[in-house]
Amino acid sequence: MDPRLPQTTDAYLERIGAARPARPDAAALRELQLRHLTTVPFENLSIHLGEDIVLEEKLLLDKIVADRRGGFCYELNGAFAVLLRALGFRVTLLQARVHGEAGRLGIPYDHMALRVETDDGTGPWLADVGFGDHAERPLALGDRADQRDPRGTFRIARAPVEGGVDGTPCAYGDLDLLRDGAPEFRLDLRPRALADFRGGAWYHRTSPESGFTRSPVCSRFTATGRITLKGHKLLTTVGTERHETPLGSDEEVLAAYREHFGVRLDRLPPEGGVGVSASNG
Repeated sequence: MDPRLPQTTDAYLERIGAARPARPDAAALRELQLRHLTTVPFENLSIHLGEDIVLEEKLLLDKIVADRRGGFCYELNGAFAVLLRALGFRVTLLQARVHGEAGRLGIPYDHMALRVETDDGTGPWLADVGFGDHAERPLALGDRADQRDPRGTFRIARAPVEGGVDGTPCAYGDLDLLRDGAPEFRLDLRPRALADFRGGAWYHRTSPESGFTRSPVCSRFTATGRITLKGHKLLTTVGTERHETPLGSDEEVLAAYREHFGVRLDRLPPEGGVGVSASNG
């Protein structure tokens, strides 16, 4: 799909069930992010089905809009950036490193997030439709106080120098995003291009150290929580309650992909993890 064509924007808005906003303001950004989170799944199925992942705008739109699939952060936020720019928002791609066990940071370009400017004098905003279980609304990037969201309490804080004294500002002005007091990722505010994320995408679709290669997952927001398909288990979260529904046959799993995520597959991804050798897309 050609990102320059107005019909591509119309098709994307139809994909997420959103009307074309009258202006690129904060209210429109909130609505678009919520619509995206509830309709386009966070999924890593391409990795397990042996499908190529190429970080080019046209191919991302082909997958997410035309083929009605989802993706992981590089695909979801990369495509969302195209939509926002077409609607008049000013968007900058940002790279982040995810906080792992014992506070260890992940690789550079571990995650993609979006800095979005609106025309109403608010923001700039941190928009993100590709981090899985995350904020429902865009977060004010310049606000250092707690920001309450239906999915938790978020805070954007100045990051300490790696290996330095806690609380010492990072020389490059990096920011830590915390949810309910726990760090999620460290954000680098320098502008990036889509091609810059190819190394991170390659790592996450090939490395046994990446959680994405270990098992297939497909998940999206719902009005009351989220719904996730892992292997032959359908997990539904409503508030703090979690329900697990075992699925027996492969046909039941394929039907669950169609019914709950709009994803139509002709075969199931293998559940045992992958060890792919893929070119850097």
